[in-house]
Amino acid sequence: MNITYLIGVVGAFVVCLVGMVSKIDFAASPPITITIKNLINFFDPASIFITIGCTIFIVIASFPLDMLKKIPSHFKNILKSNQFDPIFYIDQLVELAQIARKNGLLSLEEKANEQEDPFFKQAIMLIVDAYDPDKVRAILENDIECMSARHEDAAAMYDKGSAVAPAFGMIGTLVGLINMLKGMTLDAGGASNLGSDMGTALITTLYGCILAHMIFSPIANILRTHDSEEVLCKMIIVEGIMSIQSGENPKFLRERLLTYMDQKRRSDDDGEGGEGGGGGKGKKGKKGEEE
Repeated sequence: MNITYLIGVVGAFVVCLVGMVSKIDFAASPPITITIKNLINFFDPASIFITIGCTIFIVIASFPLDMLKKIPSHFKNILKSNQFDPIFYIDQLVELAQIARKNGLLSLEEKANEQEDPFFKQAIMLIVDAYDPDKVRAILENDIECMSARHEDAAAMYDKGSAVAPAFGMIGTLVGLINMLKGMTLDAGGASNLGSDMGTALITTLYGCILAHMIFSPIANILRTHDSEEVLCKMIIVEGIMSIQSGENPKFLRERLLTYMDQKRRSDDDGEGGEGGGGGKGKKGKKGEEE
């Protein structure tokens, strides 16, 4: 579970709501008063239609249906953390290197069939089938680039929402101001609508800022973070597979692959992984790519 995301988003909404219903007056007793009914002041149907409705439909208009269908899976993925553990892959690769060194590359086919990660399985089978090393690297690196491009397209949907939400907030502000000014010029009775029109003008801006900075922007950032984690693991797989194909020493292979990680993670791994596989942190590699 991605605790930091939940703490951040829920905390932001709670603090925002507390600010909406709180009034601070140090001359009074108590100095802080909370009026729950003030929340109704921040509900405006016209603002919802203009800001939230228009933002959603512009995002729909900007991206193909195939990408929009993946939105539920995006929300599922952002709630997960540590989906890709580099230590898991390093341990697996060291184990494969030991098997290949002892029994040859053809002996890795059984291990390939045991892999849940299709990228890892494909990488193993490419060297089992004795493809040219340059072609193996080219295929795997192209796979990583295409995957990362798809992930960037997914994050771009939320960037789009983050960009247009404040714009529609400003449109709502203009709509409210226009209605207010028109009401003032028609007759004296138009002054009775000043409050609601001004409320629409201001609340739409509020909705736009909340959508952009409390909903869309964090999702885009998390998707890019998960992409970076997956790319790192796949880069480790590529380097490990190429080293196995060239017959590199398993112990040296572990040391080289650990250079992809920060010093603290390397220190934590000392004495846990050894030379064999399965001695890492116990987290699993994932099936398929995250989108």
